[in-house]
Amino acid sequence: MTVRQATAADADDIARLLHDFNVEYDEPTPPPDVLAQRLRRLLGDDIAVLLVGDGPDGLALMRFRPSLWSDGLECYLGELYVVPALRGQGRGRALMEAALALARERGADYMELNVDEGDDAAHALYRSVGLTPTATYYERDL
Repeated sequence: MTVRQATAADADDIARLLHDFNVEYDEPTPPPDVLAQRLRRLLGDDIAVLLVGDGPDGLALMRFRPSLWSDGLECYLGELYVVPALRGQGRGRALMEAALALARERGADYMELNVDEGDDAAHALYRSVGLTPTATYYERDL
């Protein structure tokens, strides 16, 4: 399964996938053209996106920042998404393995992420690649 790092030229495809992801889970989302515009501005050192498949069929969006607790970076996996019709065929695992490898390459000491309690498939995937649940996540709109 081919996984590659996205460039600004992929912004429209990334935006479409992110928009579809949020719509699927009834989360608010800006229109794809707004997301694409933001992505063109933000992709680079702090934000990396990996794409899988020819469609592309899925993505992993990661954010990097200096760590307070070590000399390395923190890596936050903000989004992992595979189009519904292609789930269960190894794309998510390929994205996770590539994301972990990229995080190590960039000098991250660890990766963190959030996942909904009831998303059993995501929990199973994350555990299978060595991530462990450690905390409860809270949020508030400001």
